[in-house]
Amino acid sequence: MTTFMNEPPAGLPADSQGVEDAGGVVAVAAVPPAASADVAVPDVAVPDAAATSGLAQSAAQSVAQSATQSVTPAADIPAGPDGMAAASPIDTDPYPLCLERPLGAAVADGHTTFALWAPTASAVTLRLFTHGSDSEAGDRTLRTIALSPHADGSWTADLDGNLSGVYYDYLVTFPYGTVQRTADPWARAAGVNGRRSMVIDLRSTDPDGWDDDRRPDVPPAETVVWETHIGDFSNDPHGGIPAAHRGKYLAFADRGTGVDGERSGDGRSGDGRSGNGHPSGVDYLRRLGVTAVQLLPFYDYGSVDESGGPQFNWGYDPVNYNVPEGSYSTNPYDGAVRIRECKTMIQSLHAAGIKVIMDVVYNHMFSPDNWFERTVPGYYCRRWPYGALANGSGCGCDMASERAMFRRFIVESVTYWAREYHIDGFRFDLMGLIDVDTMNAVRDSLDTLPGGESILMYGEPWSAGPTCVPEGVTLANKDGLAALNPRIGHFCDTTRDAIKGHVFYPERRGYVNGDAAGNKAAIQHAVDAWREPGAFGEGEPGQIIQYVSAHDDLTLWDKLCMSMCPDVCGDGVAAGNVGAAGDGGRGGGDVAGDGLADADDRVPAGGRVPAEDVFDVRDGRCRAVLAANRIAAGLTLTAAGIPFMLAGEEFARTKYGDDNSYDSGIALNQLDWRRSVRLGGLVDYYAALIALRRSDPCWFDAPRQAIDVAGDVVAFRVKEYAVFANPDDEARRALVSAVGAAAGAADAVAGTLPQSASPTAPSTEGAEEMGRYAAETGPDGWRLVLSSDWYDDAGVDAGTLPQSRPSAVPAPFAEGAEGAGRCTAGEWFVLPPRSFTVWKRA
Repeated sequence: MTTFMNEPPAGLPADSQGVEDAGGVVAVAAVPPAASADVAVPDVAVPDAAATSGLAQSAAQSVAQSATQSVTPAADIPAGPDGMAAASPIDTDPYPLCLERPLGAAVADGHTTFALWAPTASAVTLRLFTHGSDSEAGDRTLRTIALSPHADGSWTADLDGNLSGVYYDYLVTFPYGTVQRTADPWARAAGVNGRRSMVIDLRSTDPDGWDDDRRPDVPPAETVVWETHIGDFSNDPHGGIPAAHRGKYLAFADRGTGVDGERSGDGRSGDGRSGNGHPSGVDYLRRLGVTAVQLLPFYDYGSVDESGGPQFNWGYDPVNYNVPEGSYSTNPYDGAVRIRECKTMIQSLHAAGIKVIMDVVYNHMFSPDNWFERTVPGYYCRRWPYGALANGSGCGCDMASERAMFRRFIVESVTYWAREYHIDGFRFDLMGLIDVDTMNAVRDSLDTLPGGESILMYGEPWSAGPTCVPEGVTLANKDGLAALNPRIGHFCDTTRDAIKGHVFYPERRGYVNGDAAGNKAAIQHAVDAWREPGAFGEGEPGQIIQYVSAHDDLTLWDKLCMSMCPDVCGDGVAAGNVGAAGDGGRGGGDVAGDGLADADDRVPAGGRVPAEDVFDVRDGRCRAVLAANRIAAGLTLTAAGIPFMLAGEEFARTKYGDDNSYDSGIALNQLDWRRSVRLGGLVDYYAALIALRRSDPCWFDAPRQAIDVAGDVVAFRVKEYAVFANPDDEARRALVSAVGAAAGAADAVAGTLPQSASPTAPSTEGAEEMGRYAAETGPDGWRLVLSSDWYDDAGVDAGTLPQSRPSAVPAPFAEGAEGAGRCTAGEWFVLPPRSFTVWKRA
């Protein structure tokens, strides 16, 4: 996630802190001076009553313990690591808890029920509307109803009739006379910009065939995650997505799309390619071979105006957790449309055999003036002893997951998305701000769903700063990993920084980009998932997300350019200079300029700057950068654990040095689909690595045994494979006998693995692709199955797009072909400079 300043919700004045809204009610709300304006309406959920009750019962068991947590006086609060407070003087749960009653709006048996937890309120009024905002023509108030209070702090109403499609909000009156207008924090549908909740019969939002939708059967050993933003995926006009679907959920349902309109077949069989077409969209993902797509937040968020034109934000500013974002739908005014189209997106990815992982942000919200705090002021946000809001998220309002009612909400919310939307996994933003009891309760709840044990859970085991929690609360940061369920994973920033250098310092180098000697030992541990007993505490391989790029920070390509070409790219490209030559820069348009092969001495023309040529892979210096990229990808995709990549990493995605592009606009952030063609050799290399990984489950968790090789080469044995990464500028060689010795050690270690750690049976999918690997056999019986030298893009002419693509895996090495990597004299593996090679015993 990124750090950004709080702003008023879309379309609202900065000083709007009252509850004035449609219906003629005006009251002054008691909100902190720094609070943002009236936020978007939470989604009105219409859960199945029985199912919701079951969720509440499950949540009740996991949250009841939080009500008895001890409290430390303010004067006695010790400082934790990095200033992290160890305790808070505020009672964890000072109010009656509502742990079993279904909350939100539900339609069942000809009735519509409403329930809101507001234990400090003196009165709650329900208002029903015809539309989702007072700006829509014909909007009017239908009814106002006084809710009835209960001993558990809830307020309820039971109305005759199915009110699906009706919008609503609440007026919450407090004993000191303040009235707060609020949408429903527990809602599952909403109107435009989420300002009003909506009653919804969820069955009416199911697309055709939804009952037959199933989670793809992708074992952990074949999981390869590709992270994208819904808008980035399809905004590029060169991507071949219909204009009406660009930036929308429905872009994922378009099949047979190709770069610049070249159709790639129907995309429903084979690899999604037809003839010489260049696939885009979901067809491209099938060809690449990834098995899971992680989507940046697509719950309802507050940084864009859904009623306006195209806008951009990553979306790490939740307003309505259980409502899909309206700007990704074709009609944000109808609360049912966004739900149906979101389900259609998921259904289409499932049909392609691809899992859907949802990025969730329960650690903070868009503003401290949110629907939760409007219903129970001072309860849901963490505060320091002196009253200030905790800001470990960098976004102004850490949410108190340790409090029983918010823990209940998180558990039910995640389970709701998994059950209703068939989500296959969840990535927890700043997981280090969420307590381990809540994370474990989520895992337990997901496991109760049919097939729920296959649902992935992982997160960021860190925060952006100190937060404030009660004594005895353990957060799910690196210090708390041991307390997490072993089926909750985490991103491994140690692997990331060892491969490419420290993430916060563009100039610092890692193993692949200039400091191989300083990082060789770390890489040997990284490829084995850091599992040396008692040394690192990272857990089992299946808990470790191995990666070198994500939406945060510099893209892999930009990091490599800025560290390897600091004289040219050290400061990135100023926004005003990018694309000065025309349509070839941030706009992702036409590719123009000289080819890489003769670009070393080119004088910039047309206003282009040298740094832009490097970022755009139009400079001879890019040969070394491409080699570093290929080695980084090789290490990540052959390491134990779960490999993860930012969308476009496989075609050297650039943001021209922008390391925090959360609101940098559509043009900079969108995937440049023409670049995927121009750098097709790099794409093919990634596809070959993915096919290799998916062909054998040993890549997931089998032990890696180091092979002794001179220089800075990292070499290791995995079952019948030998892997060599040579970052040096000169060729190296490794004794075949050394590989055999490593194999014996690996077999000895493998024999001690517990039964639970044994890999799953290999999938037959991708077998045909693997059969096309080079099959040269050395005298000693070793066969070269992959070499980064087969995928050299340095000769691609940057001024034209290839008219045809090579197969994803090249033809076998011809006898005596130039390029090392072959066994010679049965004694040595010869390793070319700046190369990554994989051999298999024949």
